[in-house]
Amino acid sequence: MEHQHPEVGQQPMIVKFSQPYSNGIQSHNLSRHTIGYVLHGTKYIYYGDMRHEVHRGELFFLAKGHHYTEDVPDGDHPFEQIACYYSPELLGHILSHLSMNYNLNIINDHTCDRCRESTHVVYTAWNAVRNFFSTINQYIRDDLFSRDSTAENIKMTELIYLIVTKSDCCLKSKVLSNVDMARENFEQLIYGNIFSDISIEELAARSNRSMTSFKKEFRRHFYAPPHKWFIRQRLMHSRLLLISTDKSIAEVGIECSFPNTSHFIKLFKKQYGQTPAAYRASHVPSQVG
Repeated sequence: MEHQHPEVGQQPMIVKFSQPYSNGIQSHNLSRHTIGYVLHGTKYIYYGDMRHEVHRGELFFLAKGHHYTEDVPDGDHPFEQIACYYSPELLGHILSHLSMNYNLNIINDHTCDRCRESTHVVYTAWNAVRNFFSTINQYIRDDLFSRDSTAENIKMTELIYLIVTKSDCCLKSKVLSNVDMARENFEQLIYGNIFSDISIEELAARSNRSMTSFKKEFRRHFYAPPHKWFIRQRLMHSRLLLISTDKSIAEVGIECSFPNTSHFIKLFKKQYGQTPAAYRASHVPSQVG
């Protein structure tokens, strides 16, 4: 059985798995993202009581993290797949290379309920990708990757090129959104300013975006308009302070960027159905002297 575990690092790893018999549901903790292609048999990906199928000729994407899968052979033929592992840093390098050397304008405008919350995607391979994995299969048979790391890097770049130049789809979106360093920088900017006295206009300027582009990008990351999302985050933090500290209502409001106490109380009651004082009283045991 051809089977290697991905290691952390810049270098990609392209490997072939061959499983002659069904070995049940397996647990995997992936340290890198994975793009795979099923050559023979069926792969099952489990989330709770949901089972997703990946058939022969289909691609799958698994984000780094914990997954449960099952590989089932097709009759007497072993289950076979090719898996390509890569780090966020490597993808950032590949995208920069494609952008600078080939003037590719790589954007990710795809959003849909099907892939938004999932850490995996299943997608039918198109002709160029099927040909790509046929070549990869031959490279592995000839043991080319173990003798030439440059070949592996080149093929990984080719695979990313095929995906990011595809019309918007769940696979392209998931590959870019899960490993895009620009995404991480954008989210760090937002999370770092939840309690700052900063305007949406200034945040847009700091992210080098127009207001229209900023709001669109914000909704893609956080699924809500900026103002509404910031209010919600600040109110969530105020709940924690109310039940974990003895700070006054006004002090909690100020710490959560609500300097106007009456406005803070109004927003809190609208969000949670009770005033901050009532919320604290219902969650903090009475002190008996």
